[in-house]
Amino acid sequence: MNERIRSRLAFLKSGEYKKTRRELKREVVFADDVSHSRIQAELLSYFLKNETPILFGDDRIGFNRVLSSTPYATVNGERLPRGIGNVTPNYAYALSSGMDAIVTRIEGKLAECREDQRDFYESALACLESVLAFADRYRDYAKDVGATELYTALCQVPHKPPRSFHEACVFMKFLQYTLRACATEHVTLGGFDKYMYPYFESDIARGVGEDELFEMLIELKPDKPQILYIWGHSFEFDYNNENLKMLEEFFISLNFDTDLYIGVQLGDNGQSMVLGGRDTEGTDRYNKLSEMCIKASTELCIIDPKINLRVDKDTPIERLELATQLTKKGLGFPQYCNDDVVIPGLVKWGYSHEDACDYTVAACWEYISSGKGADIPNLDRMNFPMYVARAVNEGLSDCNDFDEFLRRVEQTVRQGCRIVAERMQENGKKYGKAPYLSIFVDDCIERGLDMLDGGAVYNNYGAHGVGISNAADAIAAVKRAVFEDEKCTACELTAAIASNFEGYTELRNYLLSCPKMGNNDDYVDCYADMLMRIYEEEFRAYRNHKGGIFRPGTGSAMEYLWSSRYVGATADGRLAGTPFGSSFSPSISARINGPLSCIQSFTKHDMSDIINGGPLTMEIHENTFRNDDGVKKVAALVKAFIDLGGHQLQLNSINRDVLLDAQKHPEDHKNLIVRVWGWSGYFNELDVEYQNHIISRTEFAV
Repeated sequence: MNERIRSRLAFLKSGEYKKTRRELKREVVFADDVSHSRIQAELLSYFLKNETPILFGDDRIGFNRVLSSTPYATVNGERLPRGIGNVTPNYAYALSSGMDAIVTRIEGKLAECREDQRDFYESALACLESVLAFADRYRDYAKDVGATELYTALCQVPHKPPRSFHEACVFMKFLQYTLRACATEHVTLGGFDKYMYPYFESDIARGVGEDELFEMLIELKPDKPQILYIWGHSFEFDYNNENLKMLEEFFISLNFDTDLYIGVQLGDNGQSMVLGGRDTEGTDRYNKLSEMCIKASTELCIIDPKINLRVDKDTPIERLELATQLTKKGLGFPQYCNDDVVIPGLVKWGYSHEDACDYTVAACWEYISSGKGADIPNLDRMNFPMYVARAVNEGLSDCNDFDEFLRRVEQTVRQGCRIVAERMQENGKKYGKAPYLSIFVDDCIERGLDMLDGGAVYNNYGAHGVGISNAADAIAAVKRAVFEDEKCTACELTAAIASNFEGYTELRNYLLSCPKMGNNDDYVDCYADMLMRIYEEEFRAYRNHKGGIFRPGTGSAMEYLWSSRYVGATADGRLAGTPFGSSFSPSISARINGPLSCIQSFTKHDMSDIINGGPLTMEIHENTFRNDDGVKKVAALVKAFIDLGGHQLQLNSINRDVLLDAQKHPEDHKNLIVRVWGWSGYFNELDVEYQNHIISRTEFAV
């Protein structure tokens, strides 16, 4: 890290830039005869006309927020919804075309369109007019303040395609800024190392003529070498140092406005990035830029972008060790996604093989299509402990044997899946229009349809699967306590649960000692498998109003807290309202033998059937990473997870004593970062219930 990067990083962490912010009158009233698409275009124009270009020091990226909030529209006194989130736009299309060419394309479509397509095309063009006018204002401002490098870049982008990595970074920040300006939530960065790689390499001169050659040789700087092709011969100079500096500046620039983005807590903003992965031919796409992204994130230690690394059984152990060096920093990423499971899983659920190979990750972990999807992957949640508890509380006393109880569980869980699916069907109709985002989603321009009206290639819904381990633990505890050891009758168990175990301390301790998921014990793991099989079977029966599927997942997001609040005491010994385990992970009360047994438990089910995402989350004590041997052991653990068929894994390097001290003395831990669920944030800025959940998770040593 050079002095320039250190200076920009220090400025970011100082928070001084927040003093430039100002409020915007948010409510904009529209007549009821204005189309919703046009309203979204007008809101974007209103925001950008009131925004002020600003640069922080020697800023080569730009597009920083001054306005602290985006506007909303009301029609007849009702507030209109604004678009969609958890989408990866087609960045490759935007970058390779340039905005002027996209304008020309849409103008051509408008000239020959049907009447029912006109509103979409006109609204899209209005959006483009606004964003390009703002880019031009930024260009002129950069010139006025002497920001020569940014001014030069903005003379090319976003109107025209970028010619260099710097210009591509500016174009990408422009897209992130303008998409957020129209209140698009959780705009992901997608397969960054794929679509940005041509520009990463574009500073290498190719096929230059003799006149250009001498000019270039004169301008070459020692730290900016390149490959020159001269009369059939190549002369190689390493350009990576300059590219690394630019990459780090881009990463820093993504962090300036994170507190303004929609999210439960600081950091929940969707700026996730996917690296590596296999293409349709099985070729490994991991490249020099992929590696540099990991190294830049390791060096900067900031919450954005959040790194997701696509891996498979053939991923070199050296790559996993490099990724583990990033885990060591305590940022809670990279998150690992296993292509051996995910790609076949997406194909099973209706994605083409080509699109499955090009999958990316939403804000947290949900698998989505890159540039082709209007999927809503977190539309609802399936609360497994609640439905298992219903089977216990309302039916256990009527069951003559355990098999009859299992049938009751299946009945209630299937009913729960149907309730969730019906709720998702209705919730999916409540989203507004997104004409600007739709420009960058296939096949909206071709069809003349907003992505939320069926213009996209994929229009699927997804649900989280909350508390699977708690639910499996409860089933196993009923089997052991009531039907095998006869520690209690069904009536006694339900009475204990109803009283939140008051007066039943001995029974609760017994239930807590029953087999728990995470110890490679088929006695309990088989019930998680059963629950997920029911979940998958039920969801396959549904189609949404746009013809899309319903995808089941194992993630929980904030629901490990929110959904647990409404569930009373459960048969696994859990007290009423206490949190579930995070996503597809052991329950908080489980005593786990070790990290390998935990992995073995959570890789038994065929996860290609449950493909909405949801990671096994494991906390590893920071002392494990104290030397190279520890790093190698953790990388080997990741390798074991991949080989056993796990689909998603996130590891956190933590120290419980440090977290407890941070609660008592937050001023001493201002930059302490932790993984919360599918995102990372500053520990001190989390609500205390999130802090406590992280502290209470099982802390492994390897």
